[in-house]
Amino acid sequence: MPRRPLESLGASVREKRGQKKLRETAREIGFGTATLTRVESGRIPDLETFGKICRWLAIDPGEFLGYETSPRKTPSAPHPTSTVTAHLKADRTPKAATVSAIAQMVLTAMASQPGLSDDEG
Repeated sequence: MPRRPLESLGASVREKRGQKKLRETAREIGFGTATLTRVESGRIPDLETFGKICRWLAIDPGEFLGYETSPRKTPSAPHPTSTVTAHLKADRTPKAATVSAIAQMVLTAMASQPGLSDDEG
């Protein structure tokens, strides 16, 4: 799977939002306008926000993280990573490398657990 740079997340959001208002788009995704503004300006979101954005963009989070996933057996089933949430309250502006490392650890742990990987079910 080709890897998208995590830094391109904001540009992808801006592109899909198009001419829609910030408030309307933020509500659609599931967070506030300040968060949307930060993401569109290139800030790396926390994992919960990242998951919401990936669902809204209909992009597998693995594309940003360089994680190879197997084809889904049921296309409408949400990817397990979309339900992962983490609150990095101590650091509101984590570095991209930190976010990628944590996300990769979560994905690796999920892949090794029965019932959590795409190979199950």
